Amino acid sequence: MLDLLIENANLADGRTGVDIAVGDGRIVDIRPAIGKPARTTINATGRLVTPPFVDPHFHMDATLSLGLPRMNRSGTLLEGIALWGELKPLLTQEAVVERALRYCDLAVSQGLLAIRSHVDVCDDRLLAVEALLEVKKRVAPYIDLQLVAFPQDGFYRSPTAERNLLRALDMGVDVVGGIPHFERTMADGTASVRRLCEIAAERGLMVDLHCDESDDPLSRHIETLAAETIRVGLQGRVVGSHLTSMHSMDNYYVSKLIPLMREAGVHAVANPLINITLQGRHDTYPKRRGMTRVPELLKAGVNVAFGHDCVMDPWYSMGSGDMLEVASMAVHVGQMTALDAIDTAFHCVTDRAAKAIGLEGYGLDVGKAANLVILQARDTVEAIRLKPTRLAVIRNGKVIAETAPRVARLDLPGRPEMVDTAAYAPPRGE
Repeated sequence: MLDLLIENANLADGRTGVDIAVGDGRIVDIRPAIGKPARTTINATGRLVTPPFVDPHFHMDATLSLGLPRMNRSGTLLEGIALWGELKPLLTQEAVVERALRYCDLAVSQGLLAIRSHVDVCDDRLLAVEALLEVKKRVAPYIDLQLVAFPQDGFYRSPTAERNLLRALDMGVDVVGGIPHFERTMADGTASVRRLCEIAAERGLMVDLHCDESDDPLSRHIETLAAETIRVGLQGRVVGSHLTSMHSMDNYYVSKLIPLMREAGVHAVANPLINITLQGRHDTYPKRRGMTRVPELLKAGVNVAFGHDCVMDPWYSMGSGDMLEVASMAVHVGQMTALDAIDTAFHCVTDRAAKAIGLEGYGLDVGKAANLVILQARDTVEAIRLKPTRLAVIRNGKVIAETAPRVARLDLPGRPEMVDTAAYAPPRGE
């Protein structure tokens, strides 16, 4: 007998009306009309069943800290960094753990079961590192949590950052992080990229740098990151996050930069909600959108993913852990409104994001872990349009979160009594 059978599901690859059979926590069959008995049967009724959402860029040590110790009145990146510097001495391990666990509860309810979080190592106590390592252990049964050793105050700019970063890696942090554009000089930024890549190569680790989160078109550390990736043999294991300066670069330079990124196998992670909020703050009009050149990167064969980055913290006062909200913002900012482009945006918060963070065993295939989300939508385009209810969230074949369908009751003469928003879209092609 099967443990779980999901009937009449639509899949993100376009297949419709298929069943998904689960045994011992893994997918054992995918085809129409499996018809075998199961301990639990769920009729998806033509809804989309997808692998879980993946957030490749987040800051869990700061999440849900909005208003502590004060609000970011200017709304700028630099005031957010300054505010975080004021908050760090006041942090307790218990408070960081409690906020992070609350966010993880929210993430599960949204079908978000894999997160890469940067954690600040510029506090000599490494308090946040210890806290998030504890969180990682506690959420391991239901969330894949990767941690990035992130020198928020600058790898060279902060006197103890290098030592603390190495300590954090020794404690079990997974990924080497950095912020080259925040160093005092471009030369220091370049040197930090080189050293961080060498540390990763020596230790067999991945790299994920906050890279060129600036409106300055001359902030070009992504070029160095791609070149260093090739030099030390890290192809496929490196992420350039934000890359907002590419929004302001001249087209000729970008025409050389993007092929270099593709050659190096560097993944690009945009953070649409935050990029559109923090960039262009020094502009009057026209105001720059800030998000990196997503359509151009995709067209060139660079793997692109989207991150949430922040939820209710010194940099962003909103957020709900909904990766479909992230993808929706990218669709609008990147003018990716063709149906195939919207579909691609869905993959930027699922399989493309999983690829960017090197998440093993991800996907909806026979033999893979039965980690699935059932959405109140029929396909990927509808999912981004509606940001629908997560009807069921499944981890290793067990339902770990459920939400009732969102249905409105009407009292209108001659009209239906109920409205399911997912049923009010025309079929594709009409």
